[in-house]
Amino acid sequence: MIKNYIKIAWRNLWKNKSATTINLVGLITGMSCCLLMVLYIQHELSYDKFQENGDRIARVIMEYRIGDTEPRKGNYTSTKVLPAFKRQFPEVESGVRMSGGNALVKVSDDLYNETRFLFADSTFFSVFSSFPLKEGTPEDVLNAPNKVVLSAATAKRYFKDADPVGKTIQVGPSQMDYLVSGVAEDCPSNSQIKFDFLASFSSLGPAQEETYWNANYTTYLLLNGPSSFAPLQQKISAFMKQEMASEASVSLNFELEPYTRVHLYSPHDGFEPTSNIMYLYIAGGVALLILLIACFTYINLSTARSLERAKEVGIRKVAGAYRHQLFGQFIGESALLTTLALLLSIGVVGLALPAFNALADRSLAFTALFQPAIIASMVAMVLCISLLAGSYPAFVLSGFQSIRVLKGAFHRTGSGVWLKQSLIVFQFVISVFLIIATLIMQGQLQYIQQKKLGYDREHVVILRADQKILEKMELVKAELKQHPNVLATSFAYETPVNIRGGYSMYSGNMTPEQAVAVTANPIDEEYIRATGLELIAGEDLTMQDIKDAAPKDDSKSYFHYILNESAARQMGWSAEEAIGKRLFLDPSRPGEVKGVVRDFHFASLHTPIEPLVLFPGGWSNTLIIKTAGNNLAGTLSFLEAKWRELAPHRPFSYQFMDEAYTNLYASELRIGKVFQTFALITILLACLGLFGLSAYTVQQKRKEIGIRKVLGASVSGIVALLSKDFVKLVLIAVIIASPIAWWAMNNWLEDFAYRIDIAWWMFGIAGILAVGIALFTISWQAVQAATSNPVDSLRDE
Repeated sequence: MIKNYIKIAWRNLWKNKSATTINLVGLITGMSCCLLMVLYIQHELSYDKFQENGDRIARVIMEYRIGDTEPRKGNYTSTKVLPAFKRQFPEVESGVRMSGGNALVKVSDDLYNETRFLFADSTFFSVFSSFPLKEGTPEDVLNAPNKVVLSAATAKRYFKDADPVGKTIQVGPSQMDYLVSGVAEDCPSNSQIKFDFLASFSSLGPAQEETYWNANYTTYLLLNGPSSFAPLQQKISAFMKQEMASEASVSLNFELEPYTRVHLYSPHDGFEPTSNIMYLYIAGGVALLILLIACFTYINLSTARSLERAKEVGIRKVAGAYRHQLFGQFIGESALLTTLALLLSIGVVGLALPAFNALADRSLAFTALFQPAIIASMVAMVLCISLLAGSYPAFVLSGFQSIRVLKGAFHRTGSGVWLKQSLIVFQFVISVFLIIATLIMQGQLQYIQQKKLGYDREHVVILRADQKILEKMELVKAELKQHPNVLATSFAYETPVNIRGGYSMYSGNMTPEQAVAVTANPIDEEYIRATGLELIAGEDLTMQDIKDAAPKDDSKSYFHYILNESAARQMGWSAEEAIGKRLFLDPSRPGEVKGVVRDFHFASLHTPIEPLVLFPGGWSNTLIIKTAGNNLAGTLSFLEAKWRELAPHRPFSYQFMDEAYTNLYASELRIGKVFQTFALITILLACLGLFGLSAYTVQQKRKEIGIRKVLGASVSGIVALLSKDFVKLVLIAVIIASPIAWWAMNNWLEDFAYRIDIAWWMFGIAGILAVGIALFTISWQAVQAATSNPVDSLRDE
């Protein structure tokens, strides 16, 4: 009997090719979206779960406050935290301090700018024991200065098939020799710590245990058990109050973050940007809604074709078929179609995965689909969709009255119409919501790109600098300026895009205890010209100011400061009043205010502009080159040639400042693209659902249309008659979706200190698009019905 059911189901699907194709498209689209989201969510939720000690590793977050200013938090500590906590608290079994990011690496005669070069204590492989070593022993590979462990891929890249252990590479601008002491397995893609090089922390010099304030490192603690987090946090807070008792104007504390929760729940980035659990909820929820839309499309199309199958049901009932058997037959058809859609969607996922990886900035593997848990999820999805999409049509079809059908007296009643209309409204609510969300997101992203930031980021080239380059700074500048398109060059610690240095500031009539927290950036005399900052009071720095800040006798150093407007206001001065005022940037840097620049955005638009100090400094690591923008390719070729001549120890690896700015909003840009994609998909599927309901309506009103045509009704009148009810449904969907979209997107925009206002026209455009798309979808069915020969619909009366 089951074989017969399958055969009949296949014949019916094959006979009704158009309906089958539409259902397959809907289900394949919905299931493909769900499978991609399952892969992504499974990958994100698995972050760092592979670490054997993960449930008892804590990342240390530093929180400090200077004076009455708002407390600041970040993923940074001094080197003192680990040894001090290990001595003080029995809950701390071990720990590891880490630092790093970019490094110059020389192997043989080849230079590389490596972006995953980290330093770590010798305890790294005992704390993070699930990073296995292929060569070397965990206790020895990082137990002395100038030792380095390579990842397996890096060892292969540099040394091919030769054994790298015992060989030497050169690191940094001074090309210091590092001994390759081990080879580690490549870091998994679901790890927040990824390295190609892991060097011994002792290579950085003495462990600076005398202060809590040189906070340039990341600290992880290995606790003696998962239950130690809460009691240890209380002890740390009490301990730090004692430690800071002598600091009247400064408070300092440290918070513990569970290592396995950092990726999805922490606001503080680590060695890679963190994600957000809310984005998983949103993406997963939208994917499920897309699948629901596909199911509703199936329901509507199946119901729309119910008249064509009425006689089949009548004959089966006369032949002795029970209702539960008919119900099983139609559910079987749904299961067959859903299984076919699943198999095809797996192929679609394989084709779409590279594009999805690029969109999500992940490296999801197609083979992950065949993990037992995901296979079980796919089986459950088929069963749920088969029941959800097939139950209502099966219930309707199996309930037909055989006598009325075979007499030809069967006709559809209004029962169930409310459900079908509700499904259409639901589909368009989702579509309109995503259209509005996409419009608002694109508006905010366009606002971000077009907002005047207070500095010029166009045609500005950024290069990494080091001490070797700084030693011949003037020569480098003079040589680069030989090209007429090079307008200005500046050495600074950070570009205006994202300045993060934390300092304290107080004026001449304040004591150090009254200092306030401030962000500051060491610059040179061309920084303002190279970045296009607007000087509104006072004067720019000069070469003499640079020399005054770094005399041969450090005790005679004197700094000339440039404040932004917010810093001047913080001190109670107007821009003009600030000029010449005595100012200290930390007690060791006495000086005076020389200039004030207009406020500019030196962080993302998520945060308001805060007080900033620009001061002359000699430890810059960034070269900023302002170009005219003409013949950019030729200018870059000139810069590369000069760079190879002036800095042969560094590869010519550059970035444009506008690219660095765009990178601040990488997650927002990805979300915007995801919403655009999902909005298009939901519109497509909603139109398929509307197509099904319009087909159902045309079938139900087939004779009515024939009579109206015989009585002289026009084509346009019939099209309007058939369309008005659907337009009402779409308008209801717009009314329902608009306040929901306003609430959701207003909450999203609240994360930005600088944002657009949600305008009424965004809802108007969404409504016009939804109605226009619906009318376009309906018109095909309506015009076809209105232009058909009325004899065909009335001949059986």
